[in-house]
Amino acid sequence: MDPLVVETITLAFQNYILMLGTSVMIPSALVPIMGGNDGDKIRVIQTLLFVSGINTLLQALFGTRLPTVVGGSFAYVIPILYIIGDSSLQRIREPHERFLQTMRAIQGALIVGSSLQIILGYSQVWGLFSRFFSPLGMAPVVGLVGLGLFERGFPVVGNCVEIGIPMLLLVIGLSQYLKHIRPVRDVPIFERFPVLICVAIIWAYSHVLTAGGAYKNRPFNTQHNCRTDRANLIYAAPWFKFPYPLQWGAPTFSAGHTFAMMSGVLVSMIESTGAYKAASRLAIATPPPAYVLSRGIGWQGIGVLLDGLFGTLTGSTVSVENVGLLGLTRVGSRRVVQISAGFMIFFSTLGKFGALFASIPFPIFAALYCILFGLVASVGLSFLQFTNMNSMRNLFITGLSLFLGISIPQYFNEFWLAAHHGPVHTHAGWFNAFLNTIFSSPPTVGLIVAVVLDNTLEVEKSKKDRGMPWWVKFRTFRGDNRNEEFYTLPFNLNRFFPPT
Repeated sequence: MDPLVVETITLAFQNYILMLGTSVMIPSALVPIMGGNDGDKIRVIQTLLFVSGINTLLQALFGTRLPTVVGGSFAYVIPILYIIGDSSLQRIREPHERFLQTMRAIQGALIVGSSLQIILGYSQVWGLFSRFFSPLGMAPVVGLVGLGLFERGFPVVGNCVEIGIPMLLLVIGLSQYLKHIRPVRDVPIFERFPVLICVAIIWAYSHVLTAGGAYKNRPFNTQHNCRTDRANLIYAAPWFKFPYPLQWGAPTFSAGHTFAMMSGVLVSMIESTGAYKAASRLAIATPPPAYVLSRGIGWQGIGVLLDGLFGTLTGSTVSVENVGLLGLTRVGSRRVVQISAGFMIFFSTLGKFGALFASIPFPIFAALYCILFGLVASVGLSFLQFTNMNSMRNLFITGLSLFLGISIPQYFNEFWLAAHHGPVHTHAGWFNAFLNTIFSSPPTVGLIVAVVLDNTLEVEKSKKDRGMPWWVKFRTFRGDNRNEEFYTLPFNLNRFFPPT
């Protein structure tokens, strides 16, 4: 095979391995409290991977066309917990029946909730709203897409330091200090494949620790985070299973569940907008124009609809870690992402093989997140170069939106851990889930604060300070010649869907 083909396939496999972390974490946390067993958990993981592959292909071909991976989202966790805690579902005594009924309720909420993204995207309303964005407003939002995920970084590394810290140091060493060393031809192996190389080395090392009995008689938490044979994933996985729509039964619909789920849809839309802006900079593309942003959000809504039909348990969003990988490897290739979608679909049907890769200990992924989320955060802050940071107005807006974007969600999360419900706890459960979801999302809080202040404080005389002269030409599809190169639809589809 041509070396370029081998490199592309290997890069695609690296993207697949990286997105496994979130795909395993969400079902592992939620399926047991729904009443599901290990078999249900692996089936949900397979379904989530399968639909993520389809959604990634749709986004890369017809959505924003940016090299982004679409995967499961944590933005939906609070609405899902609200549905799980519904008294009518909790009354079901038999655990597996409760799992099935809860899954169907979540499916119904996702199917109807997806209409919010579909309407806001395809009607161009989200594109019109993006006219209120500026480099100053986007800097904290994109920055918080990375910074807001800090809890999935070192706190998880600390759950198994003997695996997590070597992983963190190895990735930094290979990708930064040894990136110019080329042991094979002219391919910068350490710069292109740091994730694959480091995961392979540390995973093997953790296998040795597990097999050597290092975790015998250790606390449950240590065994769960450090062992490579945890969670019964490989044993419970079938050899072959093809996910299909309505595999859990007919979805059930409830107005309260749907309103609660719409908060997750809204939050994932804002987080994805920030991730698209970051991906465009890391892929050395122009910022996506309003029309392209709307198109991407519309297709993401189709993705959430598919999540509901197949029963992935959670909705979709752009994978922040895979956006960070664009910066680490300096490869912004659409082809790589499309092939990685093929890996997701292929390994999701081959249960045992998929479960083998899914059994990588979480602290290995967390060490990667420390670097990749940090990269995305720094891309957000790089938007400030187009603004005047000697302006006290700009300093005030940036500082306040960054601080409140971290501080308010932290308050909501700590309240949740202490009281097992959010600070908003009225008699209307769906209303509680809606507000608790909105204010638990750092990019959403950052967007509310930054965009409101940026569009109400001394707007007219601050256009240059906000970076608008640089930004305004990227608002429309025809505003920059390069937009056509990056965002034109394939198969000559622009004839039927002309950019507006």
